[in-house]
Amino acid sequence: MKSKLCLSIALSAMIFISCKAQKSQSAKIVLTNNSDLELPQKAISIKRNTLNTKGIEKSFPIVLQNSDTIPAQLNDLDGDGKWDELFFVADFSAKEKKTVELKWSNTDPKYTVKTSARFGKREAENLPVQPATEEVLLANQVYKKLGFQKYQTDGPTWENDKVGFRHYLDGRNCKDVFGKRTPGITPENVGISSKGAVEDNYHQMHEWGRDIFPVGTSAGLGGYGLIVGDEINRLGILINDTINNVEKTTFKIVSEGPVNSVLSYKYQNWQASGNKYQVQETASIWPGMYGYKNTVSLNGLKGNETLVIAFSNINNQNPLQVIDAGDYVCFILHDKLTYERQWILGTAVIIPKDAYKGYIEAPKTGKLTNSYLIKVSTKNNQPISYYPIAGWELSANKNFKDSAYFSNYVTSLAKQLSAKITVTVNK
Repeated sequence: MKSKLCLSIALSAMIFISCKAQKSQSAKIVLTNNSDLELPQKAISIKRNTLNTKGIEKSFPIVLQNSDTIPAQLNDLDGDGKWDELFFVADFSAKEKKTVELKWSNTDPKYTVKTSARFGKREAENLPVQPATEEVLLANQVYKKLGFQKYQTDGPTWENDKVGFRHYLDGRNCKDVFGKRTPGITPENVGISSKGAVEDNYHQMHEWGRDIFPVGTSAGLGGYGLIVGDEINRLGILINDTINNVEKTTFKIVSEGPVNSVLSYKYQNWQASGNKYQVQETASIWPGMYGYKNTVSLNGLKGNETLVIAFSNINNQNPLQVIDAGDYVCFILHDKLTYERQWILGTAVIIPKDAYKGYIEAPKTGKLTNSYLIKVSTKNNQPISYYPIAGWELSANKNFKDSAYFSNYVTSLAKQLSAKITVTVNK
């Protein structure tokens, strides 16, 4: 009897301790929309150090609002093997205070995938493309010098349920647009043949959509350069150049998850106007928005430089709109901006107002052309974030065919991005 009593007490203690541990690992999180705006699919990032993370290193987050689960993920942004942030998106009505509960699961809940990052490469022309998550590109390893295209889709692609983008990692560093007709993630073999060779099969229409945006000698939608004194410098080169002006480019897919994909680019010793600059760039995409967030930070600035965000105006025949909205200035074009002016496309770049210093039109010749160059102030190691936006008439939102509608979408989005969510964690 005594042994049974002791066993009973021991089991009760174990259950109590277990319940206490589970309780201590959960948290109530209060999210407050401080604005008068409705905020659909607002991005929420909660830093690890604000949460009780003891014993949950290999667990998966479960975010609950009442009985509804909000898809969430953990991001390791600094690459140290430990996650840094809890990320999810949530809808808010004006002035709404929303309480969610964070729990942890030992099994992956497998949420519907609404973002993706893809990168494929080959080391020789006769070898098939293999999926990869990182790359180091030296100055003499560019497309023209190699004699073949090393990368699937010329470099990495990233997308959400609305739109896709790609970056020309082959030295050009342009930003291109994939028009999506369906919300699903595009097939893995976009840009490669059935035999694994690099193939331009994405400039033809598919069920999912296609590449719709001409780039030429611009830097595309949201690429960038640096004005040093009066000289405009492109980050990278053009297709026929055999040596890069960046000594070493390091690329990595930092995170790929159901609600957020993050890509990182590090440019070492970018030679511009006789100086050498160090650049860190991060692209982050989440569901719901016809665009993504791009963040750039420079080092090596001497004081006579101006960062310029490139906004391609190829095929544009309409006036540029520059509109203040919230904390941002919106640059908006709406025309048949696609290949051969076949479809209507609205493009925009949303720039932080406190950094905006005007704009110029790029010269007709040189390394960076066919663009508006949006001037922004920058200091050493001071990140600046902006948002490239693309709304295609054949996307899920057919209203993008209308110029006024697209302008209203961009300015409304800028105001929503300006709105702040207060996060309070009750452990």
